[in-house]
Amino acid sequence: MIQNIPLEKVLFLDIETVPNSGSWEELSEIEQKLWDKKTRYQRKDEISAEDFYDRAGIMAEFGKIICITIGMLEKNDTLRIKSFADDDEKKMLNEFGELFNSPRLRDVILCAHNGKEFDFPWIARRFLINGMMPPTPFQMFGKKPWEIPHIDTMELWKFGDYKSYVSLELLAYVFGIPTPKDDIDGSMVSSIYYIEKDLQRIVDYCEKDVLTLANIFRRMRQEDLLKRNINLD
Repeated sequence: MIQNIPLEKVLFLDIETVPNSGSWEELSEIEQKLWDKKTRYQRKDEISAEDFYDRAGIMAEFGKIICITIGMLEKNDTLRIKSFADDDEKKMLNEFGELFNSPRLRDVILCAHNGKEFDFPWIARRFLINGMMPPTPFQMFGKKPWEIPHIDTMELWKFGDYKSYVSLELLAYVFGIPTPKDDIDGSMVSSIYYIEKDLQRIVDYCEKDVLTLANIFRRMRQEDLLKRNINLD
């Protein structure tokens, strides 16, 4: 039962990703060919590889992480939040990875919405692409399913209904939690990053998602909502 999970060990997490390049024209010829092959069976006949490139931000081979936000609960039911954000993905991932040298995070449990299909594998893949080993909680090889310290609120909501998909925004609504999409949503992140060049706005959005994620998990445990959040030092 999720009520038995020690909340002080749960690390709530969300990432924001964008295409690795700001436009199709910036890709090398080989990158364009590989993208064409990768997406050939996902595109409708009338959609070219170039027109489909705005989807590169959801594929770890063709995108990059620009923000990782984490949150952990304190004893006074305060969610302490910290964000890692940088144009230099390797620098940002290295700083994020150093977190897991802390004794408190040695046996941490990761929690994200759709984390098992997106956030967790994305982080692991981008660490490897940048020439670094993923932190221990993201390494799954050789582990039995019940030994993997991952919680996915989307999976919890499915109750075995594997064809079901539910957004963070919809779960927030049905649980009476303020929406995290009061300014932007995920479809706008790439243009805000490459055109508006407003990384801080994306960080603010990511932090709202983490607070919402933590509150959804609390509601699933039949617990009160968190009233406030502060930044980690």
